[in-house]
Amino acid sequence: MGIDKTRAKNKEAGKSKPNLSVEIAGLKLRNPVMTASGTFGYGEEYAEFVDLNRLGAVVVKGLSIIPKPGNPAPRIVETPSGMLNAIGLQNIGVHAFIKEKLPFLRHFNTPVIVNFFGDSVDEFVQAAGALSNADGVHGLEMNISCPNKQSGWCIFGTDPKIMSEVVSAVRTRTHLPLIVKLSPNVTDIGAMAKVAEDNGADAVSLINTITGMAIDIRRRRPVLANATGGLSGPAVKPVAVRMVWEARKAVKIPIIGLGGIMCANDALEFLIAGAKAVAVGTANFVNPQATIQIIEGLESFLDEEGISDINDLIGTLIV
Repeated sequence: MGIDKTRAKNKEAGKSKPNLSVEIAGLKLRNPVMTASGTFGYGEEYAEFVDLNRLGAVVVKGLSIIPKPGNPAPRIVETPSGMLNAIGLQNIGVHAFIKEKLPFLRHFNTPVIVNFFGDSVDEFVQAAGALSNADGVHGLEMNISCPNKQSGWCIFGTDPKIMSEVVSAVRTRTHLPLIVKLSPNVTDIGAMAKVAEDNGADAVSLINTITGMAIDIRRRRPVLANATGGLSGPAVKPVAVRMVWEARKAVKIPIIGLGGIMCANDALEFLIAGAKAVAVGTANFVNPQATIQIIEGLESFLDEEGISDINDLIGTLIV
């Protein structure tokens, strides 16, 4: 149903509470607002500030089969309209997460999506297999795109052939909805989204952070110990919105949009461009209740526009 027809129908029926629920790869979310991996801890860290039952989904910090210490400090620096981070995917490991963190998340009726990664195809497969057997994990987000990890790890997200191999290998080891998180550091985001779709991804999320650098002009050295890091925050939003629009034209599977979402208006840009859901990241550091305020803002916008169902708004960009 088109937006104009929906508005007319709403006025006739006198409805005031719009539907915010969406479906991503078989997962039914009460609203399209998720947390972005790496910005919300393992969920429990934010539970004091955010009612997790109000979120569309909780996406936890990236996990590997073996615990990782991450990169040396300094690992974060503010930039104009954003921040650079080079955490290096520090995490407690898949097995510790299942034993120590997942029990807390089982108390909530919000889908839990676990971000995971590996240093080899085999490590990706092992992590996916272990998480797929864990009670309380509802979906997997496969991180093939971290820009601040040393070595040739980023090739998983930038080489179509290698990406095809790792996605198809993981697909054979999990029955859960599989979301592939794409790198923006490519020339054709639509083509990479298609590789993910063709090899078994149920959805794609984009974008991950953009590789950047900050320099201490007095010391003539990089500010980050890792030299480069991932740029996030409002500065990357126009790039992210454009890439979501391009990916939407290339694939049929759902898209989760992220990159610089600070308020409801930002989220609406992604949804109108074709994202089925959004993930809020850097905003969580600035305002722990950003996700809730965005959910409320989406509802207010639909009310103002006379739209009864957020799905009638998704992908309505006129170009």
